[in-house]
Amino acid sequence: MAFTLWTLFEATLLCLNAVCVLNEERFLAKVGWASWQNVQGFGESPTPKTQMLNLIKSIRTVMKVPLIFFNIVIIILKLVFG
Repeated sequence: MAFTLWTLFEATLLCLNAVCVLNEERFLAKVGWASWQNVQGFGESPTPKTQMLNLIKSIRTVMKVPLIFFNIVIIILKLVFG
């Protein structure tokens, strides 16, 4: 199997799906990555953990609807072309 642009697109789509499916209460809270566990004061620089949590929240917020469309397109293409 060759590494092509198509496989890179599929891998990215699968990773975005995985981030959107993560449940904050069931998974992230168990490993200490819940948003209510990460409170920082005003003026403090954000830690890498805080930046990752913000990235996860942003992906969930922005990519929810486009991911539905992209998943439908991928499913149809896989059904047609194998």
